[in-house]
Parts: sequence; C-alpha cells; structure tokens
Amino acid sequence: MSRALKSLAIFAAFVAIYTLSRHVVHSTTTTTTTTAPHSTTTSTSGVTTTSLAGDTCLANDFSGVYNTGEGAAGTVYASVTLTKSTAGSCTLRGWPILTLQDRLGGLVTISPVDVPSSGNNFQFLTPPQANHASTTLTIAHNDTTSFALAYSDVPVGTETCASAVTVSVQFVKEGATVSVTPSYPVQPCDGGQIWVSPFY
Repeated sequence: MSRALKSLAIFAAFVAIYTLSRHVVHSTTTTTTTTAPHSTTTSTSGVTTTSLAGDTCLANDFSGVYNTGEGAAGTVYASVTLTKSTAGSCTLRGWPILTLQDRLGGLVTISPVDVPSSGNNFQFLTPPQANHASTTLTIAHNDTTSFALAYSDVPVGTETCASAVTVSVQFVKEGATVSVTPSYPVQPCDGGQIWVSPFY
C-alpha cells in the first residue's frame, strides 16, 4: 500500500473516532406506578343494617306461656316465657309491648311502666335479671326468652278493675303478636298500671 493510501486510511479512522466521540448516548428509564383500586360498598337502599347473629326476632316465630305468679302486699307478680319455634337465630332487645283483652275480645286499658327506668324505683322480686337494664339477646331455635310483669289488684277508691283473659305480646309496634292465656284473669287496678321488665 502506498504512503498516500496509508495516510488516507489513518485520516479516515481518525475522523470516524472523532465523530463517534462527539455523540452522547442517553439512556431512558421508564417507571410504572400501579395504584390499587379503591373498594366501594354501595347500598341500593341507602341504608346499611348490621345484625349481631341473625335477623330481628319476629313474634310470629314464637309460642308463649303465661306463668302465674304470686301476690305480695296487694301486688301480683307474673312472667311470660316465649320459645322460638322456627329454625335459625334472631336478636331481641328492649321491652315487650302488651295488649290485654277481656272475655269479649275488647281491649283493656293499661298503663305500662318500663322497669328499670329513671321514673320509678319498682323492683321485681324474682328473677334478679328482671331488674337489669335491657341487653341484646340472641335467640336460636328452641331457645327461650322471658319478661316479668307486675300489677296492683287493689282498687283505688270506687275504681272497678278490668279483667283480662288474654295477653298479647309484640316485639315491635305494628308487628306480629304472641298471645298467651293466663290461668286466672289479669286484673290491673290503679288505672291499669302494669310494671314490665325487659326481655331477659
């Protein structure tokens, strides 16, 4: 190879090296961020209800027995025991709503008083839980719940005390009823006042 060709080859190599050294190679880093989707609960009715162990108890799932009690100093003490006759469990809390009927099916006027309450200091003789505050009860098939009741059978003045032969129990207003029949008529005097415990 002639000296001229060698010089030309060296010059071409030099130009190539110089040209490549002038270019900057940029590296690109791509970061991908993934955001977890939000969890949203939607209620079609706009109302969310939480049940402790089942649905709210319905009176038509129960049968009842009136337990005739004893009298003391003009006050008659009794109780009602309700047994869940259907499958599954339900929850119950509060005081029963009572309706009394006479022999002809007419309503007997009563004035129920919840016990315990800030408005009175009445105490049931037994059981002790009848005097406790209301608690949430879980009732399963064949389980029982009870409540106590008491009333005066001593007429006030010329009062004629009513005589009821049927006691109907509701768990909620406008709800179904459980009817029980006492062995003896329920005769609340003093304006039909009846003291009632919570379900226990």
